[in-house]
Amino acid sequence: MYRRNLVFAAACLGMLLFGIVFLSLGSVNNMLAERFHLDDNGIGTLTALLPFGILAGSLIFGPIVDRFGYKWMLIVCALLVFAGLEGMAFAGSRGYIQFFVFLIGFGGGVLNGATNALAADVSEGERGAKLSLLGVFFGIGALGMPSTLAALSKHFSLAGIVAGIGGFVLVPVLYFLLVTFPPPKQKAQPGAAMSGFALLKRPIFFLAGLALAIQSGMEGMSNDWITRYFRKVTLSGEHAEEWKTLLGLMAVTGAMVIARLVLSRLLKHINSQTILFGSIGLTAAGALLLMFATSYGTALTAALLIGAGLAACFPVVLSYIGDLYPAQSGTAFSTIFFIALIGNMTINKSFGLLAQIHGIQQYTKVMLGCLAGSAILLFFVLKQIHRNHSHLITSNEQCREAMAK
Repeated sequence: MYRRNLVFAAACLGMLLFGIVFLSLGSVNNMLAERFHLDDNGIGTLTALLPFGILAGSLIFGPIVDRFGYKWMLIVCALLVFAGLEGMAFAGSRGYIQFFVFLIGFGGGVLNGATNALAADVSEGERGAKLSLLGVFFGIGALGMPSTLAALSKHFSLAGIVAGIGGFVLVPVLYFLLVTFPPPKQKAQPGAAMSGFALLKRPIFFLAGLALAIQSGMEGMSNDWITRYFRKVTLSGEHAEEWKTLLGLMAVTGAMVIARLVLSRLLKHINSQTILFGSIGLTAAGALLLMFATSYGTALTAALLIGAGLAACFPVVLSYIGDLYPAQSGTAFSTIFFIALIGNMTINKSFGLLAQIHGIQQYTKVMLGCLAGSAILLFFVLKQIHRNHSHLITSNEQCREAMAK
């Protein structure tokens, strides 16, 4: 018999590893460029391989964990991340580096989706709160990778530090080996399986997927472009010191981590719909403040609001998906994350083209447009959930009346 707290801790460790994966390449691309004499095109190839690996991992994990359970999937993919980090530290050719970057992305993609599905499975009745807390560990891992490199780079080689971080990955692997996980769902419930394509035919699932695609695009756009916005717009006319631009990124990421920690408490006491639309309003306020910011301090405050506002959508919507499809959460989460990642890549690429033509200052306008689209989609998702809930209540009442007769 598994213990929920121990299993949730395993999910948190797996999400921490995904945080490390997510910023692994960005943290060491200068090291790789020097070692292999890579130009911008070579670095661009690597930066494409990481999200492609994450996308592939997100697509395949669901049916596997529904059929065979979580334990060995988490162990194998954590070991893939370990092998990828060690390979990144010591590989001697471009071809090997490309392979290891894809390997890290693939393992990370599985860990991201599987840990969210696992946390949802063991958090019935408080899924939103637990998924928010899970997101905190992503932030710890994401901030931990560059912070560790920065702190130790004066005393050790970057390759040695990356290898040490890879060694740390074995700690969660040991924990996964020792913990008892929930049994496979589809063995316990034959015939409950439904493919991701079948799920997409359901309006509520399709609309939720589109909403998370936009949300993922906004998060990716903020992570990838906020430093450039600070350099080109906020600090234009000033000496754009690197630490000032990086502080903008840290404000977005740090605010998101802290907000998810707070949400893990708030969602136990406040209606999730109120928090969901409140978060959209908070992000919109941040985007508007950034649009009209005339000082660095104001822009930094706007970045904090944007990061805090972006924190709620994923855990809240994923909690709805977990409630709707508990018997096939792996497949449901796999499909939803695949859609979200496609949205991330599409919106980021589209914004890059827009920024090239009209300037980076279009960031705030695109954010506001995305927020409007997300709000409309989430309105219809919640309307569909209420309709399903009403039908369920009506069916239960009819059953009770029939039994009474």
